[in-house]
Amino acid sequence: MSGERVADWLDGRLGIHSFGKKYLRKVFPDHWSFLLGEICLYSFVVLILTGVWLTLFFHPSMNEVTYHGSYTPLNGVRMSEAYASTLEISFDVRGGLLIRQLHHWSALVFIAAMLVHMMRHFFTGSFRRPREVNWLFGWTLLLLGLFEGLFGYSLPDDLLSGTGMRFVDGAILSVPIVGTYLSFFLFGGEFPGHDIVARFYSLHILLIPGIMAALVVAHLILVVYHKHTQFAGPGRTERNVVGSPFFPVYLAKAGGFFFLVFGVLTVIAAVASINPVWQYGPYRADQVSTGAQPDWYLGFAEGLVRVMPGWEINVWGHTLVLGVLIPIVVFPLLLVFIGVYPFIEARVTGDRNEHHLLDRPRNRPVRTGIGAAWISVYLILLAGGGNDLVATRLHLSINAVTWAVRIGVFVVPAVVFVVTRRICLGLQLRDRELVLHGRETGVIKRLPHGEYVEVHQPLDQARLHTLTAHERPGELVEHASVSLDPPRRTPSGSGPSSS
Repeated sequence: MSGERVADWLDGRLGIHSFGKKYLRKVFPDHWSFLLGEICLYSFVVLILTGVWLTLFFHPSMNEVTYHGSYTPLNGVRMSEAYASTLEISFDVRGGLLIRQLHHWSALVFIAAMLVHMMRHFFTGSFRRPREVNWLFGWTLLLLGLFEGLFGYSLPDDLLSGTGMRFVDGAILSVPIVGTYLSFFLFGGEFPGHDIVARFYSLHILLIPGIMAALVVAHLILVVYHKHTQFAGPGRTERNVVGSPFFPVYLAKAGGFFFLVFGVLTVIAAVASINPVWQYGPYRADQVSTGAQPDWYLGFAEGLVRVMPGWEINVWGHTLVLGVLIPIVVFPLLLVFIGVYPFIEARVTGDRNEHHLLDRPRNRPVRTGIGAAWISVYLILLAGGGNDLVATRLHLSINAVTWAVRIGVFVVPAVVFVVTRRICLGLQLRDRELVLHGRETGVIKRLPHGEYVEVHQPLDQARLHTLTAHERPGELVEHASVSLDPPRRTPSGSGPSSS
């Protein structure tokens, strides 16, 4: 009875019972693609947990010390306290190397899951009204994740991360007029300075994680407020959600999936070495590590610089290094385009309606083509960021690889857009044939007058609903001539939809 009295007391002051009654039975749709968002959330939780543990042993200082530790090849070498503490975590702290690698692998999976999760929302159109703000929250999380990864990657102060910092310094110096001032401000003097590790440490463990945690909470609140999107199907409308309640079904699934993600990340960290800083040695400004590559999510930014011609111009006594300045302008523009795309599509199509049902990508061929083209640009530039490795591993000329990337950046996206759009239109035609004539059975029947025809089996009502539950403007009409049965062409205004 005392427990009931406590519960009543809390409910009278906090409204827990009313809140729980409303939200614990909230319905979540069942579809495998929704797990992508959960992978983002759970890998972020692993990042926080492992990051807190690492802060107990890491020393964010660039003061020089002489190393005397378990890693014999570096004994007696002068290095920063940051690098020495990283070696201590890796070789002297029990479980330190596992936690370091778990933290790094979680970061890679977190950003990869965010990108894939965002592309799922892009191709299915879940960013439409009323979810534009939530799309921007997710996009901001991705952008912050890129820089959070860069800052964390730079903290050990090894030769590889120092080479990356030299790359960042060069990009900053290319900014007209204020580039030198920005570089001196960031590094606390001439590169590499003595403050950059401490400054990045504060950003990495306090400012950016705090902003990201707030955005994650806001993102989840809006998901609950707007309700989940769902794919079209029997019983699913713009006004309801078909699925399982949050408590106890979805909560049990989510809890199990969290431990599954945690376990898989731990296994990967245990068996796959990543960022072995002891092999690179401490950073020295007069050295560069061979085959230096950033983590995959920033490879496209380095690719922009590597394939850009070394152009320079003089304007009013100032030298503009266009070979670096243009890439650092294009880099955010590629990301900004994806961020503002929901508003561009709404403006072009004039669509101001609320949408809670997802599109099949084939039914929005223009949007799907744009998304595929954007991904192709990213992949080409990623290859450009490793042009030296591509050339050496495939025994090619690095100039040939560089020129292939330069040409591909302009040609491949256009080809991908056209091909993807045509594939979507073809898939729409196939869906139309299925709706009109049913599924092919492979059974051949002879008619009384001697004609042979294949027997088609009508689709069930659920499948028919899925294939037809979308708007169908007439873009497909002009392409109907590719059908093998001209008399069955769809009348104008009734073809599958297009963005």
